[in-house]
Amino acid sequence: MKMKRLIGLVLGVLLLSGCGGYWMVTDPSTKNVYYTEDVQQSKSTGAVKFIDAKTGTSVNLQNSEVKEITKDDFKAAVGKK
Repeated sequence: MKMKRLIGLVLGVLLLSGCGGYWMVTDPSTKNVYYTEDVQQSKSTGAVKFIDAKTGTSVNLQNSEVKEITKDDFKAAVGKK
C-alpha cells in the first residue's frame, strides 16, 4: 500500500510540475474534494497548496490525491466560471 502511495506521489509531482489545467484534489483523511486551476507542491515537504475554486479559500494539504480533470468536469463541479 505504501508503494502505491509513493508511486502516486511521484506521478502527481510529474503532473504538477509546470502544467496548467483543471485539478480535483482529495484529502484522503477527510474525503473532502476540492477543485482548482493551479496546484503548487512543496519540494521539501510534498504538501500541496491551492485556491479552492468553490470557496476561494487557500488550502494546504500534507497528504492529498491530485487528479487532472477536463474543463467540462471542472465546470460541472464548480459551476460556470
